Amino acid sequence: MRAFIVDAFTDRPFAGNPAGVCLLAEPADAAWMQRVAAEFNLPETAFVHPVAENTYGLRWFTPTVEVDLCGHATLATAHVLHATQGIPSDAALRFDTLSGVLTARRHSQGAFTLDFPADPPTVAPAPEGLAKALGTEPRWTGSARHDLLVELPEAQAVRDLAPDIAALAEFSGRAVIVTAGAADGADHDFVSRVFAPAAGIPEDPVTGAAHCVLAPHWAGRLGRTELTGVQLSSRGGRVGVELHGDRVTLLGQAVTVFDGELTP
Repeated sequence: MRAFIVDAFTDRPFAGNPAGVCLLAEPADAAWMQRVAAEFNLPETAFVHPVAENTYGLRWFTPTVEVDLCGHATLATAHVLHATQGIPSDAALRFDTLSGVLTARRHSQGAFTLDFPADPPTVAPAPEGLAKALGTEPRWTGSARHDLLVELPEAQAVRDLAPDIAALAEFSGRAVIVTAGAADGADHDFVSRVFAPAAGIPEDPVTGAAHCVLAPHWAGRLGRTELTGVQLSSRGGRVGVELHGDRVTLLGQAVTVFDGELTP
């Protein structure tokens, strides 16, 4: 079967977040998919199979676990399907997933919009040991469905973080998202970094699912529903977000860096 590596939320190779994409003819065994994801050893590997016209089943696996929502691997999958399956440029792709039906639509310059569920965080006390694990004192903490959100006073503090990854793995949930407002004069609105050692990802380069938490948080802080986030990982990436009630639209580009065949 054909398999790809795609860099998502970037317009150039070797930046953004890499995802594996495997094109299946039919649903596959979960244990086999997990082994493939471990072999790829990328933040997430997507497995996609046709269901109906422009409708596909989609599942995502980190090297160690299956996840129920992944933005960058969905973007990578939409990019691959448009490149290989003759999808009309104006057609919306529908994905049946563990998080319900998600949609992706391609724009004229190669960018895609993804329609995802919003995951607004609620204020919550900082767990014991969090400040020590991060190496800094949070300004605000909140909990989302699967993630812990930590706000710091300024963007430079997010960039300078050198957390104890092993200690962060002890906190329950999928990921610890650390964020701050952008510096004055920046061409974006907020910054973030995402640590998910409990899911086998010490630091995720660019995280679409985290922006489902960040979008409602910063929309409330800044009083605007259309925002741009920059994830300050070593690879870096940009995610445009727009909040529509209980849904978030994510905007990003993707680049294929590998196209080959996977031997089952």
